[in-house]
Amino acid sequence: MTGGRLFKARKYLSGGTFMCTYGDGVANIDVKKLLDFHKSHGKIATISTVRPETRFGVLDINPDNSVKSFREKPQSDNWVNAGYFVFEEKIFDYLDENSVLENEPFAQLAKDNQMYAFRHEGFWQPMDTYREFKLLNDLWDSNKAPWKAWK
Repeated sequence: MTGGRLFKARKYLSGGTFMCTYGDGVANIDVKKLLDFHKSHGKIATISTVRPETRFGVLDINPDNSVKSFREKPQSDNWVNAGYFVFEEKIFDYLDENSVLENEPFAQLAKDNQMYAFRHEGFWQPMDTYREFKLLNDLWDSNKAPWKAWK
């Protein structure tokens, strides 16, 4: 459980602000801007968010079922969890050994007005499928990896 694993690492993370990520995706998030944003609002949690490209083409359909427009894999209008976080030590008040971070802890943080969203407009790509694995490796192999920030 994501929250449970974080809870078990508590003794290594005490002392204030810390950052974490799931580790199964890459992004070119400016971590200094993310941290500055977190410090600016003074809450317990900051979650990075992105608007991913949809996986499928989207059709706009008229009432008579004629296709008004077609958009191949447009960017979503919805913001999703990008998996890069900044937390204050008080996050542990919301966790226990069995917590699923994305369920009760995040819902309660939102309800308590203790979570802010850092909107990232740049590159983000999870690696949850073989197709995504291939995509990311092709970007790396072709020297076009937007997340590579070192020389």
